[in-house]
Amino acid sequence: MTWKSKDLLTLEELSAAEITHILDTASSFKEVSTRSVKKVPALRGRTVVLFFHEPSTRTRISFELAAKRLSADILNVQTASSSLVKGETLIDTLKTLESMTIDALVVRHKSSGVPQMLANITKATVINAGDGSHEHPTQGLLDLLTIREHKGKIEGLTVTIVGDITHSRVARSDIRALNKLGAKVRVCAPPTLIPMGIEKMGVEVFHDLDKALSGTDVVYVLRLQLERQKNNLFPTIREYSMMYGVNNERLKRAKKDAIVMHPGPMNRGVEISSGVADGPASVIDEQVTNGVAVRMAVLYLLQGESNEKPS
Repeated sequence: MTWKSKDLLTLEELSAAEITHILDTASSFKEVSTRSVKKVPALRGRTVVLFFHEPSTRTRISFELAAKRLSADILNVQTASSSLVKGETLIDTLKTLESMTIDALVVRHKSSGVPQMLANITKATVINAGDGSHEHPTQGLLDLLTIREHKGKIEGLTVTIVGDITHSRVARSDIRALNKLGAKVRVCAPPTLIPMGIEKMGVEVFHDLDKALSGTDVVYVLRLQLERQKNNLFPTIREYSMMYGVNNERLKRAKKDAIVMHPGPMNRGVEISSGVADGPASVIDEQVTNGVAVRMAVLYLLQGESNEKPS
């Protein structure tokens, strides 16, 4: 299929066919990272700006690697070292970047909707790298790619997402994408960490982790986003870990071939034990590897599909 969208802002707006097309394209790009020279000329001459207003390790670095492996030029713009600290607005910063004829803008911001706002006023491609508690579409895509590689399919699988659902943009992207591809999604957390009305997104809600894990194919663990919580939503970290921490004993309730995922960063000993994070069911490192391939695919489809494909 030919890609038509200028931007990638949310997985909610993509069809199952479009999601599958991105995953298939990402699979073809994985081989590039195994070469001695890890580059293809697909985005040669294009300029990609990494516009990050929140801390990031995996997402920022993998976008930078993805763009470089496609032979694009990279600009890093971070709040602390830009004129934003002097009072310049996001829109004026964008106009400055546009004056330098950029091609793509990868945006992470603490406020939901900022990538959409910028996409509405620029001709450049805008990719949402995480906005507030709204969405993180490329994380959702790399998660689907990882699941598909291990399970051979998405349709019919039971995926249990455990943790801070309320504040997780990853959970929202994953839920939307998994539902589109035919998975059954469960969410499990204390009532204070599950948003009201989430059932409307097509998920089954659990507050008992043992029941939620029973018969699941994929266990997706989220960290507690304490930086986004304005009130104490549970008594103590220790109590949360006892009730909702995923350890090897609890993991036995899932299917024998279940895989364990985490978007990072992990709080070991809180939401996940080291025995699980480093155990045979963990595919967390593979998620990171697939992040580069997925972000190569997204940049390529939005910016350079008419150029040379990997060969």
